[in-house]
Amino acid sequence: MSAACLVADSGPLIALGRLDVLGLPSRYFEPVLVTSSVWLEVTRKLGQGRYAIVLEAYDRVLQKTPATFDVSVWEFFLPLLCGATLVVARPDAHRDPTELARLIRGHGITTAHFVPSMLDAFLAAPASEGLQLRRVFTSGEALDAALRDRFHARVRAELHNLYGPTEAAVDVSYWPASAQDCSRPVPIGFPVWNTRLYVLDARMQPVPVGVAGDLYLGGVQLARGYLGRDDLTAERFLADPFLAGERTPSGRESSTT
Repeated sequence: MSAACLVADSGPLIALGRLDVLGLPSRYFEPVLVTSSVWLEVTRKLGQGRYAIVLEAYDRVLQKTPATFDVSVWEFFLPLLCGATLVVARPDAHRDPTELARLIRGHGITTAHFVPSMLDAFLAAPASEGLQLRRVFTSGEALDAALRDRFHARVRAELHNLYGPTEAAVDVSYWPASAQDCSRPVPIGFPVWNTRLYVLDARMQPVPVGVAGDLYLGGVQLARGYLGRDDLTAERFLADPFLAGERTPSGRESSTT
């Protein structure tokens, strides 16, 4: 596996030698990997099935998301697992569109994430015009179709729309919001690897195409329940009607397409 590199905005901070399975000595991971969802999230993003992220040694991932937000999980670990470069932005840089544009240009960033509202502000900044990356991810809020179109008119990059509720490890679905995509509204898309998504009626049966229903999800990255709330866990985490021994929590209203 290629060596990974950790870079601070001011320049190289530390070069990590050839990576072992985790990419860093275990002492760096012990406080985090006790939560299996961290490992599941980054391994799912490494690519299985229809949704795959292929990072190369020349990729440079911008780490700008505060560590208290779940998206930071893959920002931190994915480049280290792949032998790519992790570029760490200064604190609060995620609030400054001009600074982000400077970082992307100056460090040759190939991969970045934006919450749609921040992407909106980023595209409004003059410094964002003409930027080129390999891929940009958006999640945390609904991606408006007009924002998708503005992105492709201003930035050269793939755009991926991701969706994931609190009850799962970060993302459960993806939609390739490409320059050719004309969906209105932008869908949450397909389930990622090892994830099940159902749109069901009140009788827990699949609804026909175009009919509204409730979104349910299942898979190994699903949470075990709400901490200290056995009553809420029993109410929301239900037996999967299509797979014996599995559970699925109810969620937002959705519709089949």
